[in-house]
Amino acid sequence: MAKSDNYKGRKASGRQGGSYREKSNARGNSPIKRSQQQKETAPQLKKDPNLIRLNRFIANAGVCSRREADTFIKAGNVTVNGKVITEMGHKVKRTDDVRFDGRKLNPEKKEYVLLNKPKNFITTTSDEKGRRTVMELVSSASKNRLYPVGRLDRNTTGLLLFTNDGDLAKKLTHPKHGVRKIYHVHLDQNLKIADLRKIREGLQLEDGKIEVDEVDYVKGATKKEVGIEIHSGRNRIVRRIFEHLGYTVTKLDRVVFAGLTKKDLPRGHWRPLTQQEVINLGMIK
Repeated sequence: MAKSDNYKGRKASGRQGGSYREKSNARGNSPIKRSQQQKETAPQLKKDPNLIRLNRFIANAGVCSRREADTFIKAGNVTVNGKVITEMGHKVKRTDDVRFDGRKLNPEKKEYVLLNKPKNFITTTSDEKGRRTVMELVSSASKNRLYPVGRLDRNTTGLLLFTNDGDLAKKLTHPKHGVRKIYHVHLDQNLKIADLRKIREGLQLEDGKIEVDEVDYVKGATKKEVGIEIHSGRNRIVRRIFEHLGYTVTKLDRVVFAGLTKKDLPRGHWRPLTQQEVINLGMIK
C-alpha cells in the first residue's frame, strides 16, 4: 500500500505542477520555439556557384557514379591541382585541374543530341555572313555548349550528332574507325547499271581513290534514287562520286550515322541519345 500511495502522490504532484513542456510553454521558452528562433536568426550561408563537390565533378566527367567516385577519392586515385585528395565532401572550382589516374577531367556532364537537319542550315557554330546555322536548331537542347560531330553541307539533310564529349567526337570523325554512314541519294537522271558497277569497284577522284562499302538502287523507287554506304569523311564525297560520272545530286539525305537512325525523329527536330545508344557509340573501335 505504501508503494502505491507514493506512486499516486508523485503522479498527482506531476499533474499539479504541470509537465515540463507545459511549464516551458507557460514561460514562453519552448525548446521548439527556441529552435525556430535560432533558425530565423542564424546567418544564411550562400552557396558559391563556382564550387562543386569533387565526387560530382568526377561523375559529370563520365568516369563513374558519385558513390563510386567517393571510393576512388578515398583510395587516392584523384588529384586536384597536383595534390592527392582523400577528403570526403571536398569542393573544387570548375577551373581546377582535376585528374583521375593522371587523366584530366572535364567538369561538364557529357551530353549527346541527335538532330534531323533540314536544308538551308550550315554546319558551323557561327557564321560571319549571318546565315542560319545548325546551332539555332539545338539551342534549347542543353545549357552546356555542344558541338556538331563532323558536318553536312547546307543543302544536305539528315542525321547530325552534337556533343561536348571531345574524345567521342574525335573518334567518330577519324577515318580509321570506319564509322558507318548511309545516304539516300536523288539524281537528276537514272543511274546507269554500268556506272553503278564503277562505283562498286571504286573510283579514282582528283584527291585519290574512293571505295564505298555498299551501293544499290533504292527498292521500290526509280533508278534516280540510290542508297550508298560509306565511311570516308572526305568533303562532299557523296556528291563528288556522282558528279565524277556526270550526274547531279538533286537531294541528299543522311539516314544512318554510326548506327543511329532517323526513326521517330521528324525533320528539324532533335532528341537526346538513349543510354544504350551512348554505350554503343563508345564501343566503336
